[in-house]
Amino acid sequence: MKTVIYPGTFDPITNGHVDIIQRASKMFNQVIVAVAESPRKNTLFTLDERIDMVREVFKSQPNIVVKGFSGLLVDFAKAENANILIRGLRTTIDFEYELGLSTMYQKLMPEIESLFLPPNEKYAFLSSTIVREVALHGGDVTEFVHSYVANRLINKG
Repeated sequence: MKTVIYPGTFDPITNGHVDIIQRASKMFNQVIVAVAESPRKNTLFTLDERIDMVREVFKSQPNIVVKGFSGLLVDFAKAENANILIRGLRTTIDFEYELGLSTMYQKLMPEIESLFLPPNEKYAFLSSTIVREVALHGGDVTEFVHSYVANRLINKG
């Protein structure tokens, strides 16, 4: 069985993330959505809240598994016996950043590979940061996130 990991902070998970995860789930037997603790980031939602939201979004898709992690992503990948990472790329800035990360991952775990997927064009502008800002200022984010996530954002505001 081929398992891949799609890591991120998902603060919150957006429809852009969902698009990439669902597309990856059609290519691989199992996708592990690895929700990073990211203690250095000032996240709006706790790790448990972010895991809950991602699980709710994918509750009817058995080949998508959601797990939280802290520490190095390569250590998580080793523990999950996965050697493929899925990463979304929206811009050339994303590419430069992700290329640097993938090079470091391969130094730490030579057998790991990174696969880059561009988003559907309707999500090319979308980021968790933008969604958080719009929601915190009272804007409607229902077209950018799952309804469960939108409600959680409203309740945080």
